[in-house]
This record gives sequence, structure tokens and C-alpha cells, in this order.
Amino acid sequence: MTKHDNSNQKKPMKVLFVCLGNICRSPAAQGVMQAMIDRRGLSDRFYLDSAGTYGGHAGDMPDYRMRSHASKRGYMLTHRSRQIKGSDFEDFDVIVAMDESNRRNLSRMAATVDEERKIVMMGRYITKFPNYDYVPDPYYEGAEGFELVLDLLEDSCEVLLESLLKQMK
Repeated sequence: MTKHDNSNQKKPMKVLFVCLGNICRSPAAQGVMQAMIDRRGLSDRFYLDSAGTYGGHAGDMPDYRMRSHASKRGYMLTHRSRQIKGSDFEDFDVIVAMDESNRRNLSRMAATVDEERKIVMMGRYITKFPNYDYVPDPYYEGAEGFELVLDLLEDSCEVLLESLLKQMK
């Protein structure tokens, strides 16, 4: 494909999901959202990734418990954990924080007001669970914590996807 041919195609929207360690919530959000995008035939319109504000799990697969619960719902989580870096603010159009602590850490990293404007809270897109305005960390929870996170992400990713599609028109 020549450069000219490519110029008529819109660049995909780049979305980065962020949690603390990038082993539970953000890779699950990436997996849930990717499955929704794939089912709707929109793979060429989006690029998804995830990262953590903490780098201690860099290179690790998602937590085995999250992978297990996600796979029962048909989501394969194969992402390798990484820590967010400054260039992510330039590279991504939207940066989705799982909770307020993540949002605060991201805001401190943003170099400009425009970069900070890219940060949104995942909780903003939760509609079916009125008691939640964030996605809680299931790391120290039992099975119910991982199931809750997946329930919240299935709800919020659907709403987020609709919102992003409207922005792209």
C-alpha cells in the first residue's frame, strides 16, 4: 500500500486503559473492549493498549485469577504488563483511569493541559451499577471481586465504545 492510498483512511482512535499494576483491571478492560470492537467489525477503527501507574509487574501476564474469570466469559487476556510512560500521553487519544488514585497519578504525569484532558474515568461510563463510580481493584478479593470487575467493565466498555464512536463521526 502506498502512502497515498493510506491517506484516505482515518487513523484509528488510540485508547489506553490504566490501573495500578496492569495485571487485573486495565488488561481486562482492554480485552473486553477489544472483543466488543471485534464483534462489531470495528477493529480497523481502534487501537487499544493498557498500562499501570506502578511498574513492579512489568512483563507479567495478567493475574491468573483475572485470566481465568475472563476466559469463562470468552475473553483471552494475553497482554504483558507495562508501566505508563510520558510518551503515552502523546501517543493515545484517550486515557481511561480505573479509579481516582489512578486518575490523580495520571494527572501528575500529564505535561500539558491538553494531555490532562485525555484522561477520563471508567466509572463515568458505568450505567447498570449505581453504587459504583469507579472499577475497584480485585487483587485482594475473592472470585466475586473479579466477577464484579468484569460486570462493571462489560457495562462501561459498551457505553465508552458508543461514546467514542459518536466522537469519531
